[in-house]
Amino acid sequence: MTLTQSEKQEKKIGKKLYDYQHGAIDKIFDCINTNPDNYNLLYQLPTGGGKTVIFSEIARRYINSTQKKVLILTHRIELSKQTSHMLTEFGVNNKVIDSNVKEVSTDDDYTCYVAMVETLNNRIKDEKVAIHDIGLVIVDEAHYNSFRKLFKYFEECFILGVTATPLSSNINLPMYEIYNDLIVGENITSLIEKGFLAEATTYSFNVNLTSLKIGMNGDYTVKSSEELYVKTDMQTKLLTAYKQEALGTKTLIFNNGINTSRHVHETFTNAGYKVKYIDNTNTKEDRKNILKWFKETPDAVLTSVGILTTGFDEPTIETIIINRATKSLALYFQMIGRGSRIFKDKTTFKILDLGNNLSRFGLWTSGIDWMHIFRNPNLYLENLLSDEEIESNFIYVMPEDLRKKFSSTDNIEFNVKKTYAEITKAGQKSKDVLLRSIAQHAKMCAENSEDVFDAHILSRDLDEDIAYRIKQYSYCILKSSKNYVKWLEEDYKRQLRVKISQEFY
Repeated sequence: MTLTQSEKQEKKIGKKLYDYQHGAIDKIFDCINTNPDNYNLLYQLPTGGGKTVIFSEIARRYINSTQKKVLILTHRIELSKQTSHMLTEFGVNNKVIDSNVKEVSTDDDYTCYVAMVETLNNRIKDEKVAIHDIGLVIVDEAHYNSFRKLFKYFEECFILGVTATPLSSNINLPMYEIYNDLIVGENITSLIEKGFLAEATTYSFNVNLTSLKIGMNGDYTVKSSEELYVKTDMQTKLLTAYKQEALGTKTLIFNNGINTSRHVHETFTNAGYKVKYIDNTNTKEDRKNILKWFKETPDAVLTSVGILTTGFDEPTIETIIINRATKSLALYFQMIGRGSRIFKDKTTFKILDLGNNLSRFGLWTSGIDWMHIFRNPNLYLENLLSDEEIESNFIYVMPEDLRKKFSSTDNIEFNVKKTYAEITKAGQKSKDVLLRSIAQHAKMCAENSEDVFDAHILSRDLDEDIAYRIKQYSYCILKSSKNYVKWLEEDYKRQLRVKISQEFY
């Protein structure tokens, strides 16, 4: 069999490209060859599809065919180092411009530079970097907006942005404003079917997010997330979810705040599980040791904040727990992507969602029209379901452990919407819905307790069911202000205590 020149080069550098990667590279070079030097192109490929492999080969071919140099931009030092190692595997002589590099002369022997945005920006401002012979600029994780400040220095260069999610991290800075076109790569389902990505099973646990606030960046604020997710009932929900669906698996937990992550660490430690936490307060040495422990411990649980969403590749991860809510489609895919790597016998992984993200964005494998999102980002974002719409469709399912406490009751279900329709049709007062619900809850407590004292104690376990029924009722009467719902819950519990006592006397 005669090898092509490209295949000979792959064999020489010890790196194999797959058919879909060859196809992507050919499309990108067609665009480079048929457009002016100052053209900006965006390429999309799911996390785990090999974006770094693809743009490393592009860098190699571009340098060989044009004799010009290539600059690759990243937003984290870990990504810079990983990219540099991959380029070296492809035989590309490269240099990382980090904080230790104070000056760069393009008269050196390097044909490719890998740089963090802020570092390069500072060196250019200080006139410590000569950039006149750069022909191609590759932007990794291009959906971040920090790169834009550098584009003015490369107006005569071809810019290639690569990302898993071509949706800007800032709604006010859409990607179509700086990229002329988008090439959409292989989709997640296809990569799973071809054996390049693991198949996911998703479990969603409903969470009331009405207390969360939206910040200037369009996502939920850390402060409001912390206030919700550190609560005992949320920590219990997380631990229960883990025990039900992920027990004994290597698990990575994503949180939206350091305080939440520390609470998660304490909760899992007290429950007897092997757990560590990692965030930006860890030293470099601590982080290295923690990640080594996580890699080597089969049933390890690692709770994290932010830093492991990109630039982190641990293929032995079996479960991803999203212990937060996000409005960012990019972040949603990045978090899930940490578990999607194929490894030895690992062909599947689990996703546990505790932020209603599944209802907001859909399954990880759902077909997404990236071209539509690229061209119409505002339209896409405007059509996402609101938290109120998501929660109005919740169906409360009593946890298995709690259901055992009510084993003497055959039917614990109560359909608020159906009961409301029956009552209004009969011309009765809407609050009769709550009275019927209270009567059922009181009977449940009485049937499963030896005396009134036990029944009152048991009723405390109904808080989540009560909150769900009150929320459903508020949707029925079209009155769901936070204060009113809170008052309804308090009044419900008062009446429930009275009704329980009546069951025994």
